[in-house]
Amino acid sequence: MRHVYLDHQAATPVLPEVFEAMRPFFTEAFGNPSSLHQHGVRARDAIAQARSQIAALINAESPDDIIFTSDGTESSNLAVKGAALASQRRGNHIVLSEIEHPSVIESVKYLEQHGFTATRVKVDHEGFIDPETVRGAVTEKTILIAIHHVNHDIGTVQAVREISEVAAEKGMAFYVDADASAGWSPVDVRDLRANLLSFSPHRFYGPKGVGVLYRNRRARLTSIIHGGTQENGWRAGIENVPAIVGAGMAAELARRDLGQRQSHCRRLQQHLWHGLKARIPFLKLNGPEPGARRSPTNLNISTEFVEGESQLLLCDMHGIALASGTNCISQSLQVSPVLSAIGLPPALAQGAILMSLGAENTLEEMDCVIETLAKIVGKLRGMSPTWDQFEKGTLNSVVEPRRSA
Repeated sequence: MRHVYLDHQAATPVLPEVFEAMRPFFTEAFGNPSSLHQHGVRARDAIAQARSQIAALINAESPDDIIFTSDGTESSNLAVKGAALASQRRGNHIVLSEIEHPSVIESVKYLEQHGFTATRVKVDHEGFIDPETVRGAVTEKTILIAIHHVNHDIGTVQAVREISEVAAEKGMAFYVDADASAGWSPVDVRDLRANLLSFSPHRFYGPKGVGVLYRNRRARLTSIIHGGTQENGWRAGIENVPAIVGAGMAAELARRDLGQRQSHCRRLQQHLWHGLKARIPFLKLNGPEPGARRSPTNLNISTEFVEGESQLLLCDMHGIALASGTNCISQSLQVSPVLSAIGLPPALAQGAILMSLGAENTLEEMDCVIETLAKIVGKLRGMSPTWDQFEKGTLNSVVEPRRSA
């Protein structure tokens, strides 16, 4: 059986170069970075090198601007809660979009339970955030704007540079969640004018168990984990040295191969979308068309008259791994808040599947997915009561209302 992996947004395989860089720090270079002896010095030097590699990937002014955490979710929590708590004497209002990652949304909800307020800016039918709508949401008490670079569900590339101007004009903190873009698309913290920016190396061939938070040295931040002086006091707890070393190597490779990864995935994305659209009727693309306004790794589609979970399970039986939504909510079997926010009807939202491409995928694999998914959808529709109603003319299509079966 052919195996095709299309869930790179959830996790990627660790590259051989990354694994080899990590290997010594599980065995002979096992020292605690806080120790003063030579074992600790070797671990500290390795972390310093990784910090430089990460800084180079995102064009940070200094390696000292990089804070290592346990993952992207912790980085988001530190950015949102830490920035808000550090500026609460100046105000208590936060602006974010209604389609932010759950780690951002839940952090804001936590703050709202502790005296803060928030405005959730709406998006259009493709998931775009209007910078002027953000500007209109800002008040005299706004202390933080939190916006993602690329949407984790539908791949929409936001106008982050324009939104950053709003924050700069008002003199407030600007946090960018780059979890769905770092390692696959250019991320330049100076061009984006981000005060804070986070991402997870495990999404671009690095290890799990490490996250990154960029902090501009002028950004106000309060630590939310206490008990030690690691990471210059921003994040207490012993550093995960092997994972940090792996993150640094993954960043170095991503910086080297970024252009090639982009063009390769863009080609696969367009081939996959056009092939699926030609083979499967009543199919809807969620988010922008493939191109500059969409991440090259993301393809989110809804298959009418079929549930997304059923497609996922049958695809897995045929050796194709994909997702039915962002990993942080897919286990709850809830309809994606992002799809609801863009106005997708529940019947289509429940039929959504998310395919995220990687550098190792091939055109031959895309052809396999197109052929297999077309057969799976045909089989599932043959068992679907709603498809039966549609064929009998008692139920209309949402995707193409005037088209018959």
